[in-house]
Amino acid sequence: MRILVTGGAGFIGSALVRYLVSEVGADVLNLDKLTYAGNLESLIPIEGANNYHFVQADICDYGKISATIATFRPDHIMHLAAESHVDRSITGAKDFVETNVMGTFSMLEGARNYWNSLQGEARANFRFLHVSTDEVYGSLGATGLFEETTPYDPSSPYSASKAASDHLAKAWHRTYGLPVVVSNCSNNYGPYHFPEKLIPLNIINAMEGKPLTVYGDGSNIRDWLYVEDHARALHLICSQGRPGETYNVGGRNERKNIDVVRRICAIMDELRPQNAPHDNLITFVTDRPGHDHRYAIDATKLETELGWKAQENFDSGIEKTVRWYLDNEAWWRPLRGEVYTGERLGVLKV
Repeated sequence: MRILVTGGAGFIGSALVRYLVSEVGADVLNLDKLTYAGNLESLIPIEGANNYHFVQADICDYGKISATIATFRPDHIMHLAAESHVDRSITGAKDFVETNVMGTFSMLEGARNYWNSLQGEARANFRFLHVSTDEVYGSLGATGLFEETTPYDPSSPYSASKAASDHLAKAWHRTYGLPVVVSNCSNNYGPYHFPEKLIPLNIINAMEGKPLTVYGDGSNIRDWLYVEDHARALHLICSQGRPGETYNVGGRNERKNIDVVRRICAIMDELRPQNAPHDNLITFVTDRPGHDHRYAIDATKLETELGWKAQENFDSGIEKTVRWYLDNEAWWRPLRGEVYTGERLGVLKV
């Protein structure tokens, strides 16, 4: 099985590539632009594998994309490359529209032209997996879950750009017959997560004795999914999902943001007791614009149709994650010092 993965040096992408190479045994080509969030250090565990290959390319570069697809001749394309941080989209929406919308258009056209060249079993078995987010659905109230049929209602430039790319992917299936499958996932966490996001940021801040920042009153709720569970789900969806269908991926682990940070503090108190209690570092800051209150995924379709189930619950996954950051300062320290120092992002200037 030959699989082309876009964005394979990012957080979710690198977890997927490591899984495909080491567990599935697929022949994998990782195509990544290597923006600030792309890090080849995340792929060191497999960098010497004969079935792992890397090419640096921008998904908006249609010529390079078409040539790469034609040369590698993948059985599947798994499209994860995207600008993904909501806070950065608030103050820099242009990059999100270009990468997430035009980049996806480029990937779909490259895949369509390649698929049209295939015949027989190769054509019948080809799949294009478009990986998206639950944020396209907007915000939930106190009850209910996002289902695959939930109407789109994006709130941020990030989620709006991902919603647009989802619509493109579905349209390329309906108009051109391209065998596209779409997945929408809840918030991921785990090892190799770029330290601008809630969980890695506050783990590192706790280590350094810096404020643990929480937006608003911390009551915003997310459904947390361990990244390695997500990688397993993506392989299953791509290999066994039905073309034209959407599959929601969620961990069934709803937590308030403040409770996530307090759990990090409790684990840090146990593992680094000399700095306890870490919850003294919790600092509430002004909420970000357009902050959705609650996300929660109904993964029933994925669980019943394809037999997937998350292996980690939040308590087991978050402890593994904290321990990983404690043990892998060599991975995150250069990012903290040279790429992102922990400053507040997404603040609108009046």
